[in-house]
Amino acid sequence: MASAAEQLAANINFSAIGKSEELKKRILFTLGALIVYRIGTYIPLPGIDPAAFEASFTGKQQGVLELFNMFAGGAVQRMAIFALNIMPYISASIIVQLLSSVVPTLEAIKKEGESGRKILNQYTRYLTVVLAIFQAYGIAIGLEGQQGIVADPGWFFRISTVLSLLGGTMFLMWLGEQITARGIGNGSSLIIFAGIVAAFPSAVISTLELGRQGAISTALILAVIVMSLFVVAFIVLMERAQRRLLITYPKRQVGNRVYEGQTSFLPLKINTAGVIPPIFASSLLLLPTTIASFSAAQGGTGFLATLTTYLGHGRPLYMVVYVALIVFFAFFYTAIVFNPNETADNLKKHGGFLPGIRPGERTAQFIDSVLMKITVIGAAYLALICLLPEILISYAALPFYFGGTSLLIVVSVTMDTVAQVHGHLQAQQYEGLVKKAKLRGRKR
Repeated sequence: MASAAEQLAANINFSAIGKSEELKKRILFTLGALIVYRIGTYIPLPGIDPAAFEASFTGKQQGVLELFNMFAGGAVQRMAIFALNIMPYISASIIVQLLSSVVPTLEAIKKEGESGRKILNQYTRYLTVVLAIFQAYGIAIGLEGQQGIVADPGWFFRISTVLSLLGGTMFLMWLGEQITARGIGNGSSLIIFAGIVAAFPSAVISTLELGRQGAISTALILAVIVMSLFVVAFIVLMERAQRRLLITYPKRQVGNRVYEGQTSFLPLKINTAGVIPPIFASSLLLLPTTIASFSAAQGGTGFLATLTTYLGHGRPLYMVVYVALIVFFAFFYTAIVFNPNETADNLKKHGGFLPGIRPGERTAQFIDSVLMKITVIGAAYLALICLLPEILISYAALPFYFGGTSLLIVVSVTMDTVAQVHGHLQAQQYEGLVKKAKLRGRKR
């Protein structure tokens, strides 16, 4: 089965997009919203010296701040009002999603359909505010602890910093919802996508500059380009890969009519967890480095400083723990978001069954067994994609933006957006066929 990208390339051209007024408006709205977002990443927080902070940021290893800076498109390095980006909202969404699978009250709300989804969305917004305030206050304290960055330390600076960063996060959350409703693609994902892509040109230029200076050989640069193409193709293949379980519906009689039995498929994605495992694993691994850097800024050293020497990029312990965390979160998140018992119950209610498998508990056990087997493949795929760039970053001095997490996000968001463009154009083609059929009917 051809992917959405292949269908778009084969059946649609830019003239088709030009003929769709609604799609053009959605694309222009999305581009305009992303431009507003990029402008906000250059507006610094009040009361700080941006040049002094940038010099401090680039002068030492910043751990998890480096990861967040990648997602925020450089806003952390400039300490802009969008420094928190939309990450508190993403974290809140993941937490609410996980809780709705294990807390009975939230699980009941989730099953209420559209009304339940609105309630959970409201809970997500409240949790976003709490997380953003907590993170913004931590940033304010961290900035005050560094010399020459804050002009007038104190509660006024802390409150203004919290309000500025909280306002920036809430604005981006609203902007993401507007893109989803009035634009094209998922708004939150596109905002992160825009931040990562914005840093690609500088990463490529810095890599070429290293090649010009002789720090990296030309052969290695060409090898990285070829490898990147293969990695992107491999990501597309694995993100589209599914294990389809055959579902059979028996014959049924409605009144005097007998309907023949039907067959369909239950698709199980190889990578059900998506990009969540690499993000969680990277954040946990870089957290000691972040705490150690702030501790060093305050004049303290100790166990964390020693630990970070063994958990640095390219270290054997770092690689082992990184892979272990990715595998753990891949299984954990898959087990949380996919409920085999609920799927088996839904099949039983609608009269569907897996050939050779008894409906009910046996079906749930079979689905769970298949899901665990394909998750092994998915976890190995995520570990390989994330580990290979780490080796290049460590031993070839390539920029941080060539990480596996960034490639996964960019490719996944691109595929999702292309699929939505294809869906809009396909709907337009169907509407044209319906209009032609109506005109022919009137002429007759």
